[in-house]
Amino acid sequence: MPVENTDKTHAVVFPGQGSQSVGMADPWTEHPASRAVLDEATEALGDDVVAGCHDEAKLATTAFVQPALLAIGVAAYRVLEAEGVRPVGVAGHSLGEFAALVAAGVLSLTEALDLVIVRGAAMQRAVEEWPGTMTALLGVGPEVAAELCEEARGDDVLVVANENSPVQVVISGSIPAIERAETLAKDRKIRGVRLNVAGGFHSPLMEPAVEPIVERLSSFALDPPSFPIAENVSGELEDAPERLRELLGRHVISPVRWVADVHALAAAGATTFLEAGAGDVLTKLAKRVVPQAEARAVGSPQVVRDILRA
Repeated sequence: MPVENTDKTHAVVFPGQGSQSVGMADPWTEHPASRAVLDEATEALGDDVVAGCHDEAKLATTAFVQPALLAIGVAAYRVLEAEGVRPVGVAGHSLGEFAALVAAGVLSLTEALDLVIVRGAAMQRAVEEWPGTMTALLGVGPEVAAELCEEARGDDVLVVANENSPVQVVISGSIPAIERAETLAKDRKIRGVRLNVAGGFHSPLMEPAVEPIVERLSSFALDPPSFPIAENVSGELEDAPERLRELLGRHVISPVRWVADVHALAAAGATTFLEAGAGDVLTKLAKRVVPQAEARAVGSPQVVRDILRA
């Protein structure tokens, strides 16, 4: 029997690309609520999600891993839901925002999978047209990162792409500009880590991807969310469908304001952040942004039960 959660202090957050691992779908085959999601995703994609998560070559492709991560995030949420969790709000980091939209009832899983596939293909075409990359700057906040971008940009593209924590920011842009920024960072004793990504995501380099995404979005009727979504572009709680549509249209060219998202959920009353899906990156970030909050990675149905019975 599920444990009814009545304190209404949970926020559920969904990780994005980069959190994948071999066998990440396996734990979610154990619970009927999550198994149903994986089966639905397999049918919609025409590709076995669980089996594919054991194929390292597939896990290295955006075309497979983005829909798989979306499905696993939703699968984890369905277990939380079945066990009695009623969040005060949800958020997803980059790709994870689509799992948040499904959890809140804005999109169906099938619609979100369709949109993620279109989004991934559009982003790939943008990468081919305007190459770029991303670097994480460790030990600095958005203001310092923005100053570094301003100095290193020149005539190229270089922007703050992810505001992950007060001491972790990702910058994105043209390869020459990123290289100049990395040199400046090294000179100033700022640690920079080049990310293993295919392009300059969440920057103006993704502009060619906007039109196909907006066009596909226009074919879906977005439903009012069951609870607010802390949205990446605005960094605020959003609950108006047309506002969500507008922000999703700018998602790939806008920074992920994750620090603001976590603060917005905390301000809404969240005292516990549950990371639904693969990995624990957002769990670690939540603890840095809101140290007084509890944060737990939900990697299996048994972990859900353990957390709710603690």
